Amino acid sequence: MPRIRRVPLALIPLLLLPLTGCGSGTGGEGGKEAAPAADGFPYTVTNCGTKTTFDAPPKRAVTMNQHATEIMLALGLQDRLAGTAYLDDSIQPEYRSAYAATKVLAKEYPSKEVLLGANPDFVYGGYGSAFDKAKGLDRAALQKSGINTRLNIENCTKPKVGIDQLATEITQVARTFGVPERGKELIAEERRKIAAVEKEFKGASHPSVFVYDSGDGSAFTAGGNGIGNEIVRLAGGRNVFADLDATFGDVSWEQVIKRKPEVVVIYDYGGTPVVAKKKRLLNDPALADVPAIKNKRFAVLPLSSAVLGVRVADAVQDLAGQLHPGTR
Repeated sequence: MPRIRRVPLALIPLLLLPLTGCGSGTGGEGGKEAAPAADGFPYTVTNCGTKTTFDAPPKRAVTMNQHATEIMLALGLQDRLAGTAYLDDSIQPEYRSAYAATKVLAKEYPSKEVLLGANPDFVYGGYGSAFDKAKGLDRAALQKSGINTRLNIENCTKPKVGIDQLATEITQVARTFGVPERGKELIAEERRKIAAVEKEFKGASHPSVFVYDSGDGSAFTAGGNGIGNEIVRLAGGRNVFADLDATFGDVSWEQVIKRKPEVVVIYDYGGTPVVAKKKRLLNDPALADVPAIKNKRFAVLPLSSAVLGVRVADAVQDLAGQLHPGTR
């Protein structure tokens, strides 16, 4: 299927923006000329309760979690990455060469020593767990060390996350790095692709969907507050746990049985392969009469496609094709 067109990495200039003079030429100590300010700065943003003023674009960013990394790469900001960490699955093909040139600090989250050793001026986390207070990596502690931070807003948006929040995330990251036009272009492409999917599958049935992330004694699933729920809706499905007041949450298998989903969407990531997750569901006698299990109707999405990042539109297209296989 066609992919969203990204900013060609090879064509992105090393300098983010031209500099423009500010004030008179006699400012600063000893009558020295004041340093010119980047266009659009200072920029102040409040992100998940933390207010930050950027006097200039960050130069040495570290991304923690795949969707944060891919947002940076989609905006052509690989030259601003001092390091990255924590992939859930394979990096998108169009970003692999840029990613390969970026230092990987740790397979999962780096220690405080390793993170500080990268000398970052900005840390961008995809999940709240990226800012672990027990490790001295909470946002307040990093700020005291002179390091600005950002947390993907899916972690703090109430009540629900949708395409408008994706636009906010991309817009604010693009503004922080002084490339607002790249953000606008990326958002427009996401909206265009989603609109095309909605048009293509207009009038199709809306099967009920149970998202299976993980779990044995209980099921860890997508609730109604996260982008995962919106992806299911835009793809023409109905999340049977849309009433769960959370982005992710645990539900009992009795609840799954009672809600009779017609399709199971499996999130693919980590050490448990999709085939093992299917086997767990198919071999549970208690689930034998659940329509999705009885009819072996499964769809698969990489976890990195089911969180607030630049894969959202592709995820909608991918899932729509799996939910409505006879429509195309």
